[in-house]
Amino acid sequence: MPNGSSGAVLPLQPGRVAVVIEDDADIRNLLQAILEQAGFRTFACENGADGIECVRTNQPILTTLDISLPGIDGFEVARQIRSFSTTYIIMLSARDEEIDTLMGLDAGADDYLTKPFRPRELRARIEAMLRRYHLAKAEQVSAEPAAATAPSPSGAPSAETADPSVGDTEEPGWLSHNGLRINEEMWLCDVDGAPVELTRSEFDLLLAIMQGARRVISKESLALELRGDYASTGYVSDSDKRAVEVHMANLRRKLNDPVGSPRFIETVRGVGYRLADAKRAARR
Repeated sequence: MPNGSSGAVLPLQPGRVAVVIEDDADIRNLLQAILEQAGFRTFACENGADGIECVRTNQPILTTLDISLPGIDGFEVARQIRSFSTTYIIMLSARDEEIDTLMGLDAGADDYLTKPFRPRELRARIEAMLRRYHLAKAEQVSAEPAAATAPSPSGAPSAETADPSVGDTEEPGWLSHNGLRINEEMWLCDVDGAPVELTRSEFDLLLAIMQGARRVISKESLALELRGDYASTGYVSDSDKRAVEVHMANLRRKLNDPVGSPRFIETVRGVGYRLADAKRAARR
């Protein structure tokens, strides 16, 4: 494990809060140093129970999580955090078997990095995540009130009153299909008017499919989408594609969208995914 990280040190950024859950003091200190260089205010915990409460209290946009923790292991910690938070979870572990990666993603992690890791690699992933999801809190706070109060053009219904089941027309910023709506800028999703809480990876997959409409989006393309700017080589492994499948299964469960009779997302066997046919879904 390297003794330190590299790169320019950024000043603390508004809204950049991170939680480190790691029982090894040396690794914990290294993670804090990397995150502080990236402009994060960082809180560190050495066990799962304290980590869960720290996430609940501080509402971080990023959490690093070790698997091998005293008491509650990282898989259970991820599951409990996911019950109340959409923080971007990067799971860290010395285990490098594919099954461990998939278990981590299935528990709710967004990314998985094996130890020993290179500090530059971790920081690159963090910075790509920040670029990708526009998580500067100041920008979100300034944008949301304007979106909520702005009058709809041409007398169109507002987000609160629009009937999401009426076709695919929607006010600016929203994409809709069969009662499912998503707004990229406000990072909102709802089904038949009821909000749906998604992880950032689930949201990203859904947004790519919604933007593609009836065009098939391959698992390879979705894997690169999840990796964001960090996808420099374009290489997609079987493990990457399996990770997409795990995230997609979690997404389907939250949308109550069974594979056998999809209302929203249709699987094209051996290829990828696309939006389900509206007429077929209406006959469910």
